[in-house]
Amino acid sequence: MKIQFPWEFSFGAATSGPQTEGASDKKVESIWDYWYRTQPEVFHNQVGNNPACNTYYEYMQDVELMKECRLNSFRTSIQWSRIFNDPLTLSINEDGVSFYRNYFKAIKEANIDLYVNLFHFDLPFVLEDEYGGWLSDKVVDLYVEFAKACFQLFDEYVDKWITFNEPIAFTRSAYFYNDIYPCHKGMQAYVTANNNILKAHMLAVSFYKKNYCKEIGIVLDLLPPIIRSKEDQYAGLVYDVFINKIFLDPCIKHEYNKDYLEILKKHKMDIQPITEFHPIDFVGINYYQPVYVRKQGDYRESGFYPWYYFETYIPKGVRINEYRGWAIEPRVVYDIAKTIQNEYGNIKWYLSENGMGVENEEKFLKDGMIQDDYRTEFIKEHLYYLAKAVEEGSNCFGYHLWTFIDCFSWKNSFKNRYGLVSLNLQTREKKLKKNAFFYRDLAVNKFFIGPSYE
Repeated sequence: MKIQFPWEFSFGAATSGPQTEGASDKKVESIWDYWYRTQPEVFHNQVGNNPACNTYYEYMQDVELMKECRLNSFRTSIQWSRIFNDPLTLSINEDGVSFYRNYFKAIKEANIDLYVNLFHFDLPFVLEDEYGGWLSDKVVDLYVEFAKACFQLFDEYVDKWITFNEPIAFTRSAYFYNDIYPCHKGMQAYVTANNNILKAHMLAVSFYKKNYCKEIGIVLDLLPPIIRSKEDQYAGLVYDVFINKIFLDPCIKHEYNKDYLEILKKHKMDIQPITEFHPIDFVGINYYQPVYVRKQGDYRESGFYPWYYFETYIPKGVRINEYRGWAIEPRVVYDIAKTIQNEYGNIKWYLSENGMGVENEEKFLKDGMIQDDYRTEFIKEHLYYLAKAVEEGSNCFGYHLWTFIDCFSWKNSFKNRYGLVSLNLQTREKKLKKNAFFYRDLAVNKFFIGPSYE
């Protein structure tokens, strides 16, 4: 069976600055640099983010590998802590600016569309230490100044701008699950941080639209809830509004979800009103897994958290990625596409992250190459349902695999590998995996041959 995409459809890969560049030549620490320096035991095998993929010094090699993969597009991010000597006074780090200019220019000269994200979990530590991070209006203002500097310095190279990657994943991990510094568990902190990030996004979009002419959007992670009984419907609704719709609704519908606001009011959570919403040109959707949700049966928190109403679980018999414990449900891609088409005005969008993380991937090494047929099959299954949605009118323009090179993945370090390109941590060799050749042909030809997955 031939699975065909439009000729203009873009196949690319995504990564981020803090996960690939390393921390060399920065005058400012990010929260990750600080956390690893002070508590290395928190990180898998005590491996930190420097040199990561060493992209700061090896960006030309990386671009050559992008060309080998025939990527149509590529997303990375600018480290806030790299372009300033001091993010409070906004003094520019010329070495950091030169790196990004040279890196971005090389990508453009390779005829690859460049998508640049401004914030990918990597707040400068001083902003957390001095002001409390995203709990502070001051950090909102400083983010806008950071965004303005990036627009001025790099707009000539950028095809699409992105304000934030997965803001909910960041706040959920920082204020619920202690997976991101400052590990400050608190429902009010979660609400405030999300609201402040949304304000920062809106202000950056407004400024860009008034002064520049490329496209600008945001990348959101969706974990669509799956419910299996009528009694769990409200649990699914609460999960959806607190995990998926906090940004989806304001960014596209230009208003907070009413159920979200009503639940906050019921539980006496404060939220500052946002009076100005600004339209975006596109939205990126990161999708890895759905979440099975049912009514909460054993709430044990002393205060209010969203799981007052729900609990998550994985039913027996559901297929999972054993390395992550995530359900594998490719058909949910179709559901996401139809939701955007039918409930969000069919806004222009792309599947901005999708991929399969595998631990100890070197066990699949044969004849000098990682034989990751499991990753190719994972991609085919998801693209089957995306192609179906596109054929039915979904305004989806592309697909990005997470990730380009096996990269540093926060507290998990290099535990799970996702890349088109493998990274040997001992020899630092970067080499295409078997799946990269499938993906190269897909990027060039815009189709693949596979079975029906229905």
